[in-house]
Amino acid sequence: MKRNNHSFIVRLIQDQRAQMLPVMALMVIVFMGIVALALSVGSTYSQQHALQSATNAAALAGAQALPNATAATAAASYASSSGDENINGTLKNVSMVSGWPKLECLTTLTNEGIVCVAPANANAIQVKQQITVPILFGGLFGGKSSTTLTATATAAARGTGSSVSPYNVAIIVDATSSMTDTDSDSQCSTSRMACALQGVRVLIQALSPCSGALSSCGTVTAGTLGAGNVAGSVDRIALFQFPNVSTSNVADAYDCSSTNATKEPYTFPTAGATTYTPLSSSTYEDVGFSSDYKTSDTATTLNTSSTNNNLVKAVGGKSGCTAMGDPGGEGTYYAGAIYAAQSALVAEQAAFPGSQNVLIIISDGDAGTTDSGAMGSAGTGGTYPSTKQQCAQAVTAGKNVATANLYGNGAIPTRVYSVAYGAESSGCGQDTSPTITPCQTMQGIASAPQNFFSDYTATGGTSACVSASRPTSSIAQIFTIIAGDLTVAHLISNSTT
Repeated sequence: MKRNNHSFIVRLIQDQRAQMLPVMALMVIVFMGIVALALSVGSTYSQQHALQSATNAAALAGAQALPNATAATAAASYASSSGDENINGTLKNVSMVSGWPKLECLTTLTNEGIVCVAPANANAIQVKQQITVPILFGGLFGGKSSTTLTATATAAARGTGSSVSPYNVAIIVDATSSMTDTDSDSQCSTSRMACALQGVRVLIQALSPCSGALSSCGTVTAGTLGAGNVAGSVDRIALFQFPNVSTSNVADAYDCSSTNATKEPYTFPTAGATTYTPLSSSTYEDVGFSSDYKTSDTATTLNTSSTNNNLVKAVGGKSGCTAMGDPGGEGTYYAGAIYAAQSALVAEQAAFPGSQNVLIIISDGDAGTTDSGAMGSAGTGGTYPSTKQQCAQAVTAGKNVATANLYGNGAIPTRVYSVAYGAESSGCGQDTSPTITPCQTMQGIASAPQNFFSDYTATGGTSACVSASRPTSSIAQIFTIIAGDLTVAHLISNSTT
């Protein structure tokens, strides 16, 4: 009997199965904590993402309303508080942070040509929202039971429409002999000139000839240099080319004839002039500033009426009508064309106070004509106008017209876009001290890195010439992006000053 009792006690002492119960209980608690943490992190991330998206939308809505004084109200209406347009079932009790939305006049945007005008006197808007979210089981484990999430978004103002500053847009098209070459790139696969003008048409289609509140822009009044304008015009567009063409037959650029305007030697407009007047024999300007390119702001096609609309005809927008040609023959030198376009822009801005100036140039960038007749009275010292350092002169011209208080700009600089079309890896033969490539030239002309584009896949182009900011290589897509810059509000860094 004693032996049996002893065996039972030994077995009881040696049996450790019940000791796992506390361990298992602890493991369950730890496992629950891990699950709770994962769920909390996932939920917080999801709500932060949703809050940021809603804040972005609110900022864009406000920027799209600039420069109206109602921009802040528009932003608030697209926030995520109760009753707002971006209320989200996963976001409970979102609120706008006190002091926001903020209307901003940012120097960076002003320097890019997005100016601050009345009544809002702002070119950007910043929105900041917040929400308090629970932390699952946070209090159970001694932590916080909730946390506050915030999201901030800043958007730059758009460019066109019925209630924003109008644009004066000068488009310079390279019309030298290289533009007759075929671009065998599958994105266009026709002559470089035809491909370039296709991009220009994309841009023109996106701009606003008159107020978006009007069902029709109304009667067109003919002006000088083939221009046509409507009452209450918004965005006015002029077409320039280089080399110069004869004033006696410049109309051949838009009269639907198959004859090209006659090339003329290069001329050298005064840098800083406040108006551009073609010489009696030659002109860089094919069509003056026009607003008759669409019948209304919402029209989905270009205006192809048989009268006026010379801008549309010149860029190939009218079926069966020959567009501007390539007189060629004079080699490439385009500093003069840049100064001519800028002088015309300054005059247009003076005629329409509060408007903003934009200059767009498309070329392969390879300046360096050696024809003494083509360069006329140019000097040889390397500064404008000169037969030496021709690419460097173009870069200087681009920088000058894009700098406030220089060359007739006053306080509002010109926003300069450059499109390198098949820019080769070498060229600029007259630039020897220092040397420069065609691609570097086109990069230097642009007023900001994001304003430089390159169709590097075009025949003759090089993959070494790619826009770091916007690497698309389609001419049509490039001009779509430029149009977006001018017509659509866009998000920018919250740290932009």
